[in-house]
Amino acid sequence: MIGVAQAFSSSYRDARAKFLEGAARAGLAIASLAHPLPGREGEALALDTARDGPPDAERLLIVTSACHGVEGHCGSGVQVFALHDAEWRAKAQAAGVAVLYVHALNPYGFSWTRRVTQENVDLNRNFQDFAQPLPDNPAYAEVHGLMLPAEWPPTDANRAAVAAHVARHGAAALQSAVSRGQHSFADGLFYGGTGPTWSNRAWREVLRREAGRARLLAWIDLHTGLGPSGMGERIFACRDDAAALARARAWWGTGVTSIYDGSSTSAFLTGMAFNAVYDECPHAEYTGLALEYGTVPFEEVIEALRGDHWLHRHPDAPPALAEQIRARLLAAFYTDTDAWKGQVISQARQAMFQAVDGLT
Repeated sequence: MIGVAQAFSSSYRDARAKFLEGAARAGLAIASLAHPLPGREGEALALDTARDGPPDAERLLIVTSACHGVEGHCGSGVQVFALHDAEWRAKAQAAGVAVLYVHALNPYGFSWTRRVTQENVDLNRNFQDFAQPLPDNPAYAEVHGLMLPAEWPPTDANRAAVAAHVARHGAAALQSAVSRGQHSFADGLFYGGTGPTWSNRAWREVLRREAGRARLLAWIDLHTGLGPSGMGERIFACRDDAAALARARAWWGTGVTSIYDGSSTSAFLTGMAFNAVYDECPHAEYTGLALEYGTVPFEEVIEALRGDHWLHRHPDAPPALAEQIRARLLAAFYTDTDAWKGQVISQARQAMFQAVDGLT
């Protein structure tokens, strides 16, 4: 059995090695989709899967990490721990539930300490019907210039302008305007893109390959960056469907929140990755959950993201400043303490046990 702290990694390279080693030791079927670009350390990047259970299982639980790259430090730790957790594996096997671990939906962002893909796209805003007009977000257009100033750190004038906007409209309005997603500013925050990213296409390929025979399908997607430190908000991750929400709350508790009724700390979003499940697995009854762990206050998360996007626009920034920006982003989405990691594992493990009970 691996220790809680040892399941987590400080780099994508180490996280991938631990995941593949754990899957191999468990005797699981492993498959990899190679990413076209190298990682920050020159390492190969890939979306890796490990399946614990037969390929024709009618009940399937999917556990994913790194939809938002840098958040993969958390999700990978959960997956690595699960691969070494004999009690958990016995629970799923006895119930006839196959478990598919998808390591690093966005390996590029994981390796390069960015939340977005190599296309500067927020993957969880990228699952749109690109043949149709894309959602408009005029509220983001109003703040784009404020969010990405010409200088970093921001000038006093920029900070005063942001504070004035919050005073006029409220902090919640700014969070919604920025985080709900936008398709007009390719260098901006929470950019949803104008076409499917590599990670979008890879996730769909995995679903077609691995979930084609599932009659009952559950998905736990691991995220960080919203809410109180160490608390895993359970956010409904399906279309606005009353029956699916009732299932989710029956499985994971009445505290499951929803972006549709305003109970979640997350703003209302479009283009989320669960749309691919409906497209690629229309035969399955689907129940999904995003497990969102808090790290630092949201104001600090936004500040870290502003710096990251400024750095993307200014790749010639002084090395010391660039490293400072990356370190701040990492700290905004990964709390490197044993206490936080313990909270992450215990809550994820509970949700996984509950998913198996729900599927059976």
